Amino acid sequence: MDTQGQSTPIRLMCLIAALWAPVALASEIYKYTDAQGITHYTNIRPGNAGQYATLRFPCYASDPGCRAVNWEQVPLDTRVFRDEILTAASRYSVDAALIRAIIHAESAYQADAVSPKGAQGLMQLMPGTQRELELADPFNPESNIDGGTYHLAQMLARFSGNLDLVAAAYNAGAGAVQRHGGIPPYAETQEYVRRVKILYRRYQGAGS
Repeated sequence: MDTQGQSTPIRLMCLIAALWAPVALASEIYKYTDAQGITHYTNIRPGNAGQYATLRFPCYASDPGCRAVNWEQVPLDTRVFRDEILTAASRYSVDAALIRAIIHAESAYQADAVSPKGAQGLMQLMPGTQRELELADPFNPESNIDGGTYHLAQMLARFSGNLDLVAAAYNAGAGAVQRHGGIPPYAETQEYVRRVKILYRRYQGAGS
C-alpha cells in the first residue's frame, strides 16, 4: 500500500478507521514525509526517507483486503509458544512450520484473538469446531494449539497433504472444498491460501 498527498486524505482516514480493530494479524505500515512535503503510507520500510513513523494495522485472517500486505517481508516469530507447537507437531505428525504459518495467518500469535465471525484463540477455532474437539478454553495457548493442530491433521489426511486444499478447508471448511472440487471461489479463502503458502515456505526456511 502506498498512498500519498499533501495531507492525509479523508479516504485514507476511513481506511485507517476500518482497519483499526482490537484483534488481528498486525502488519507494519510506515509513514513519512518527503522533501516536497508529501506524506506517504507504505508497507515497505523507507530506505533513505529520513525520519518515519511505524504504524500497526490489524489484518484479520478473514479480510481479503489484507492482500496489500507484503507477506514476504512480514517479520516471523519462531520463539513464541515453541514448546506447545513442537509438542503438538510431534503428537499429530504435523510440520511445526505449518502450524506456525496457520497461527501467524490467523492471529499473529495473539492468544486472545476473536475474529468478526467468532473464531477464537491462536488458531482461530470456531465454536462448532471447539465443541467437536471438546475444547474447554480456546484462549489457553496449549489447548488451542493442540486442538487446532489436531484439526489441521484431519484436513491433511482428508486432502492427502495438498497444501492448497488443506489451507482452503481450514478457512472455508472441508465441505466447501469438496463442493467446489478445489479452492472455493471466495476472495477470502483464495487470499488465505496464498498467505499461508508464503508463510509456510518462510517458516520452513527459518527453522521453526
